Amino acid sequence: MNQEAARQPTYADVNRDVIRTLEPPSPMYFGWMSVVGLILTAGILAWTYQIYMGMGAAGKRTPQMWAMYITSFVFWIGIGHAGTLISAILYLFRARWRTSIFRGAEAMTVFAVMTAGLFPLIHAGRMWFAYWLLPYPNQRYLWPNFRSPLVWDVFAISTYLTISVVFFFVGLLPDIAAIRDASTGWKKKIYGALALGWEGTDRQWRHYRRAYGLFASLATPLVLSVHSVVSWDFAMALVPGWHSTLFAPFFVNGAIFSGFAMVLVLIIPMRYFWNLYPYITDKHLDAMGKLILVTSLVLTYFYVCEAFTAWYSGDHFERASLFWKATKSYAWAFWLQYVCNSLAPLVLFSKRARTHTPTLYVVSILVLIGMWFERFNIIVPGLGHDFYPYTWGIYWPTVTDTTIVIGSFAWFFILFLGFIKVMPSVSIVEVKETLPHPVKEAHH
Repeated sequence: MNQEAARQPTYADVNRDVIRTLEPPSPMYFGWMSVVGLILTAGILAWTYQIYMGMGAAGKRTPQMWAMYITSFVFWIGIGHAGTLISAILYLFRARWRTSIFRGAEAMTVFAVMTAGLFPLIHAGRMWFAYWLLPYPNQRYLWPNFRSPLVWDVFAISTYLTISVVFFFVGLLPDIAAIRDASTGWKKKIYGALALGWEGTDRQWRHYRRAYGLFASLATPLVLSVHSVVSWDFAMALVPGWHSTLFAPFFVNGAIFSGFAMVLVLIIPMRYFWNLYPYITDKHLDAMGKLILVTSLVLTYFYVCEAFTAWYSGDHFERASLFWKATKSYAWAFWLQYVCNSLAPLVLFSKRARTHTPTLYVVSILVLIGMWFERFNIIVPGLGHDFYPYTWGIYWPTVTDTTIVIGSFAWFFILFLGFIKVMPSVSIVEVKETLPHPVKEAHH
């Protein structure tokens, strides 16, 4: 018998099962936190070494001045898009299957954008001067250069993070109040302060619904605009392989594709370890698998368009750039991208694969690997094989920048692991809305 069909949860079951996830951590949880903490410590030490030695410690040489840091920046910004799509857009379309997974996706959005925001600082080297990028009146009479892609990214990240955090917190309010009512002592005081006086009155619910719908409407255009701005970092340059009107929809689709994969990487272990099968069902996994498959097919179409345009345009530089990527120094990364992003998701045409958690988990990890290498293939070979042969150069990752990039994953996971132990990772309120209303038995 399927575990999720074993019982139909009641309203009381939802409260009990979700609040149970906030109980004191198990030894396994502490073990994972220790591993992630050690990796994060290694990343911080590598960053400290880079600050002391200079950017040369990260393998930055002319012409490879962007390399893995900007690759990871674009990757993490993309990861954050699925959370907004699941939470905001599917809410506006009243997709009921989103209710059990959108909370984890929202948290993923906030933490992914916080991770992405680190990389412009890391890449700048002297991050204590990062405030120069902010346009505010100052005695130096210095203003940011608004034609700089770095300034565009600052505005994109700050706007996206602000809306995402507010939207995330507003959605949490009723659930925080439920935890407050089930807590005692100092926990009750903390959750009581965070609940902002929520009592569940009719007036509060009306304001809550209006505010949540408003923030969902504000967050929806950001899915398209923020990653379009990130794509213009490349498309506005004349570098072969970058100067393309295809980049905005290409980047947005790729962001949603990788974001859905990360959502599955996070919620499948949650479902297993906390026995959340009645709430995160095969129906949810099937829907997520379909979305990954569709975005994979769209991405494959963009790959074909990119190759066809390079060939059909007759531009010798575009052709040479594409040929060099496919056959020379970075050919292994180029073809790995196609295998992970275009071939691996094809197994999701089978419903059995879409509801088989090991298959879905492996495909999701392959998608994340492929999407990171997609950004790598845009940035590194693009800069390494420019117009003039005397500026060509090969980038080789160093221990320093590799450790920092791996440390960014640890930073993201330690934030998420911390979140799921202090806040409900499944929405109590919205899951209840999908359950049949309890019927009172007649009293005799």
